[in-house]
Amino acid sequence: MKKYFITGVLIWVPLVITVWVLSVIVRAMDQSLLLLPRLLQPEHLLGFYLPGVGALLTLLVLFTTGLITTNIVGQKLVRFWESALARIPVVKSIYYSVKQVSDTLFSGNGEAFRKVLLVRYPHPDAWSVAFQTGVPGPDLADLLPDDHVGVFIPTTPSPVNGFFFFVKKCDVIELDMNVDDALKYIVSMGVVAPPPMKRLTGPAKA
Repeated sequence: MKKYFITGVLIWVPLVITVWVLSVIVRAMDQSLLLLPRLLQPEHLLGFYLPGVGALLTLLVLFTTGLITTNIVGQKLVRFWESALARIPVVKSIYYSVKQVSDTLFSGNGEAFRKVLLVRYPHPDAWSVAFQTGVPGPDLADLLPDDHVGVFIPTTPSPVNGFFFFVKKCDVIELDMNVDDALKYIVSMGVVAPPPMKRLTGPAKA
């Protein structure tokens, strides 16, 4: 009896959690419908809530925006929009900070969040899985005695939150592990082990 119960739990729990996460994402994207006039909102036209319409609208807006901004006219509109935002002090700081992060993560260039590391945290005898985010800027690097790298250490089981540190480059171990496997390892709290790996760089074993 216990065996059958556990088997049922192992089948249903991942499925239910997956459906729940997808429903949260869809409902969040459906909030884009609130930008439409009430008379044009599908819930008003149909008389009931139809999940996913807002998500489709969001994807359509993203695709259309990308399509428009790839030509010369669209690029001029983007430059005009950014120059207008640059004149607003607080908005300028927020916008360009977020833009730099998003450009780094989604452009495919650079090394941010593409290297999986082992770093000593939260004490010298413990190791945590981390992601390399970059290197200190020139001004900050001049203040540090050795070569350092920026690392982000995600929390478990929610990898969205975490801690950011500068760590000595000679003290980190770079792993031959892709980001997807590392995230699975972190979210599962070490239950879902990654495939066999090797160290790429880092201090030798004592």
